[in-house]
Amino acid sequence: MNHNLSSEMIRKLKIVVLILILQPNQGVTQTREIGGTGELVDGIAAIVNDGVVLRSEVEDQITMILSNIERQDTQMPPIGQLRQDVLERLILQRIQLQRAERYGIAISDEGLNAAINNVALNNNVTFEEFPEVLAAEGIDYFKYRTELKQQITLDELRQREVSSRISVSQSELDSYLILQKEEDQKAYDYDLSHILLPITSRSGEGEIDRKQKMINDLRSKIASGESFESVARNFSEGQQSSNGGRLGWMKGSDLPEIFLLAIRSGKIGELSQPFQSSSGFHLLKINGVKGNDPVIEEQINVRHILIKTNEILDDAAAEEKLKTIRTQIIDEGDFGAVASAVSEDPGSAQDGGDMGWAPKGLFVPEFEEIAYSLGMNQISAPFKSRYGWHIIQYLGQRSHDITEEVQRRKAVSAIRSLKLSDEVEIWARELRDEAYVEKLPFD
Repeated sequence: MNHNLSSEMIRKLKIVVLILILQPNQGVTQTREIGGTGELVDGIAAIVNDGVVLRSEVEDQITMILSNIERQDTQMPPIGQLRQDVLERLILQRIQLQRAERYGIAISDEGLNAAINNVALNNNVTFEEFPEVLAAEGIDYFKYRTELKQQITLDELRQREVSSRISVSQSELDSYLILQKEEDQKAYDYDLSHILLPITSRSGEGEIDRKQKMINDLRSKIASGESFESVARNFSEGQQSSNGGRLGWMKGSDLPEIFLLAIRSGKIGELSQPFQSSSGFHLLKINGVKGNDPVIEEQINVRHILIKTNEILDDAAAEEKLKTIRTQIIDEGDFGAVASAVSEDPGSAQDGGDMGWAPKGLFVPEFEEIAYSLGMNQISAPFKSRYGWHIIQYLGQRSHDITEEVQRRKAVSAIRSLKLSDEVEIWARELRDEAYVEKLPFD
């Protein structure tokens, strides 16, 4: 006889035990030892894999929803439909929590307390005062802790499982960056000068052609060195012509869209191309912009050679080996060739040990401390980090504009966030389809 139970049989036995404990009228007497008072402990609303959703969980959720609806004075939904919607949501949650448990995702008390402390601070109360604040809102603190812990657990699971499914194409990124630039423009402040050659609905083709040629000629004059202000005083018919066309500082959101479009790619001191609107032909000069300050990052460039210790090569031997290598480089002057031949860092050895331009904080502290202590082209003495033994050569430093890189990173993050809810929904339905779920009737 085979005494080994299959995982499916074990699951079914667990479910039977749960039903015998929690469900009434299933051929077992409810005793005081089970219920404490001889009353029914709880009922099962659904069996989910080898776990259950309790009726009390469903009813607690319904009570909370109905209370919110009552406070908002909106129409009550059909209670039967509401119960089924709540049950389905709890089933999906239980499936995901079971998956998180299998992956070993667990939120420590310290992590949970830190999350609650952040919520408390956002509500301008202390961690110690927070339970009283919840109680005033009719929320049980310990239930709140449990639900928040579940939510953080689910967030970690979704981050692990769903994020890898989301990709961002180059066309999506380019389109988003264009839209984002338009939105950013509206938040900037602009100091502009303006030349206007007006036309009206009564202007004939001859007048329109003449003014179009004139605005192009005016731009050529200014580009050739004439003062924008003097040209504006002599030819512009805009309201600020007597002031050299100076509009002064204005919010991007207060400027016409056609103005923002004309100066989108312009830099301070540059002229726009002439453009036409319903009021006439325009030319703009960008005197200043606020709010679009570049993101400047201080970076250093180093190259290194890494030697790792093992059963044969201990710390002392690794250090001695690097001393010999360092002497060889100083004598022969070719750090890159030696790094390519002997370095055990696969990421940089093929580039002669070059680690590229890196901001402060990218390297581990013990590596960074040595790197920042060196002079130009200086080679460090051998030193140990958590990765092994190194020598470093310092190649230089720079202040680098990473504005575009930061914008692209933000754009990728925003696109992924926009896609996340749809992808989570698909992923959740896949888990639901793979799970064993049996809903039990409500009496």
